[in-house]
Amino acid sequence: MNAQQTKPAFQHFARRLIVLAASCLFILVPGLGAAEPPHVFVVLREHGSGAASRAQPYLDQLLTAVAKKNGWSSATGKYFAERAPALEFVKTKQPQFGILSLDAYLALRASHDLTVIGEVVAPKAGGLEYHLVSTKAKDLAGCRGQQLATTFALDAAFVERVVARGAFKLSDFKIVAAERPVQPLKQVLRGEALCALIDDSQLEAAKHIEQGDKLKSVWQSQKLPGMAVVAFPKTDRTSVSQFKGSLASLCAAAGQACSSVGIEQLRPTTEATYRPVITAYAK
Repeated sequence: MNAQQTKPAFQHFARRLIVLAASCLFILVPGLGAAEPPHVFVVLREHGSGAASRAQPYLDQLLTAVAKKNGWSSATGKYFAERAPALEFVKTKQPQFGILSLDAYLALRASHDLTVIGEVVAPKAGGLEYHLVSTKAKDLAGCRGQQLATTFALDAAFVERVVARGAFKLSDFKIVAAERPVQPLKQVLRGEALCALIDDSQLEAAKHIEQGDKLKSVWQSQKLPGMAVVAFPKTDRTSVSQFKGSLASLCAAAGQACSSVGIEQLRPTTEATYRPVITAYAK
């Protein structure tokens, strides 16, 4: 074999040797060359006050802290105030994690095989306790058969099974539909409804509207757990473990992102925290 024939053969051998060495390196060094799993979040807070667009910057700030705390290259997400667009996001983006209001969690838990990994402690955000309020009725019996204003009429299963726990059904009242959180309060004050079914944040809002002090709670629900922090079924175990382990320290790391949307704390937990409401919802 002459020099001209030897040179191409040697180059071919060298290329194969480099490829073989690189393959061995990837085997010997775990994770080298492996793509980092995506970290996409969906946040769904139904019936809350304020537009989703106002909450999105705070979510972005929180997710920046999440990524930094867990050593991820990035964490992105979208905030929703309505279920339909949130479900479309889940379908198209296939997020790994979610933060869901209680009604949304209970409705989506089984169909999306959600695993609880944490709870949002946010007393001012609402959804922890529900009330029937009125200026004239004295109790639940006084509201029955009368006009009832509420923003929760579209989710009868949640209201009747979880909020009321069998104390009443929406069909016991003449429903006066409302869309904005303060609307039921004003409907009662204007005489358009005798009673209103509201949550604790709406009750707090009554203190800040004209004649709101005339609205009195005549029935209240049991205390309910806060928004659920969940993992979707295809999320890798390492990411789940990392995120759950970082929950307790996230608000401190995120600056004003938590307090600006009423969150006092994020804390790790399990489905056991939600078991009583899961059982009630299934009845």
